[in-house]
Amino acid sequence: MTSTKATGSRAGAIARARKYIEDGTFEADLARRVAYKTESQKLPESLPELHRYLEEEMAPAFERLGCTTRIYDNPLPGQGPVLLATRIEDERLATVLGYGHGDVIRGLEDQWTKGDGPWITARDGDRLYGRGTSDNKGQHTLNMAALEAAQSERGGRLGFNVKFIIETGEEAGSKGLAELVAAHKADFAADVLIASDGPRVKPERPTMTLGCRGAINFDLVCDLRAAGHHSGNWGGLIANPGIVLANALASIVGPRGELLVAALKAPAMSASVKAALADIEVGGGESGPQVDAWWGEPDLSPAERVYGANVFNVLAFTTGTPGRPVNAIPPNAVANCQLRFVAGTDVEGVMPALQRHLDEIGFPVKVMPPPAVNDGRFAATRTEPDHPWAVFAARSLQRSVNVKPAVVPQMGGSICNDVFTDILGIPTLWIPHSYASCLQHAPDEHMLMSSARSAIELMAGLYWDIGGDGCPPKSAGRLADVH
Repeated sequence: MTSTKATGSRAGAIARARKYIEDGTFEADLARRVAYKTESQKLPESLPELHRYLEEEMAPAFERLGCTTRIYDNPLPGQGPVLLATRIEDERLATVLGYGHGDVIRGLEDQWTKGDGPWITARDGDRLYGRGTSDNKGQHTLNMAALEAAQSERGGRLGFNVKFIIETGEEAGSKGLAELVAAHKADFAADVLIASDGPRVKPERPTMTLGCRGAINFDLVCDLRAAGHHSGNWGGLIANPGIVLANALASIVGPRGELLVAALKAPAMSASVKAALADIEVGGGESGPQVDAWWGEPDLSPAERVYGANVFNVLAFTTGTPGRPVNAIPPNAVANCQLRFVAGTDVEGVMPALQRHLDEIGFPVKVMPPPAVNDGRFAATRTEPDHPWAVFAARSLQRSVNVKPAVVPQMGGSICNDVFTDILGIPTLWIPHSYASCLQHAPDEHMLMSSARSAIELMAGLYWDIGGDGCPPKSAGRLADVH
């Protein structure tokens, strides 16, 4: 069903949204939100601050939009709360679910070189610095303002129903969110997720991502003896676990980053995925690293490698006493490893397949799960690029800026997208407002104001279009083809 006839115009909604950036309101709102030290990696001591962010900042902001709000305690002890804002105009209209996370990575106060540290925003040209400016307070702030612009232009109506989640544990793995949504499924039910997190493929190109790669972390352990032994007296007589483990890793990944174990490789890309990636150029902006054209799966473009393939990474490698080596053959070596994988990968078979591979070659290396507190596991999800909601949104984005958006089947990183695709069963559209070199997990995190300006125009146009006459019917809201 479509909405009532608009009382304003699409251009008017976009103009209202643009004014939010130009008159300084965005920077003022974001400065206030950044000041909350919502470090979810410091639980449980940060729990009071996480509650304050939702109670003092988010709930009143959504209530000004005409939403009712509810803050749910996390079903897992010691984890952050979740806010759900709800505005139902007509049960026959489509319901759009938004998402953002109010928690941030550790502040790393002593390492910032811009402004007065992570909790006070600082403007330097096009960059707005502060912890959470990019990930994710700035992104959900823009979407909330775009909703308000579309609603105001339409005379107080949106023309669709809206629900909006703000969780406070994404940077700690979104622990408890899946259990909460499953237990209150009717509260969170919707027809589509439209949210913003992560980077655009290039700072200047509008991007829509339809899912995420999954991630599984594990350790490779070569534990040969109880203690180290003199490298002169025993060198050449006893195996060096660091060298053994290095060769084991070389049997998993080739010298150019190619996967050598068949069970780790991604399934074949669908035609719609290959078509979506055909015109995407990957770049991190002027301060980002250059893509190594020679690295990764052969015969794939850079976009296909990061958005359509699996990749094995060594995150840390430890043997002996780094920083203060001694003349001894160490007793053991450990590599902390990760597989980023696309939808369709048999993730449960990854660790057993690796162990079989190492056993067959004869390496005394064990594949071990990491500690539960840092298990690093995320599911892989994808909404197909030809889904009606994906097609509709891509057309809307292009209409706003007259530039074809990049449509990415799954982002290179990972997020709690399976909560929406698998539990709620809805298509997911992620429209990121940041870029790959925003330093979101490092000191000097920032958002580009030029991206913020284009982002709020895109979102205001999209929300306006959803409330118009071309929105997909409610029957298109159920996922028919999620992998």
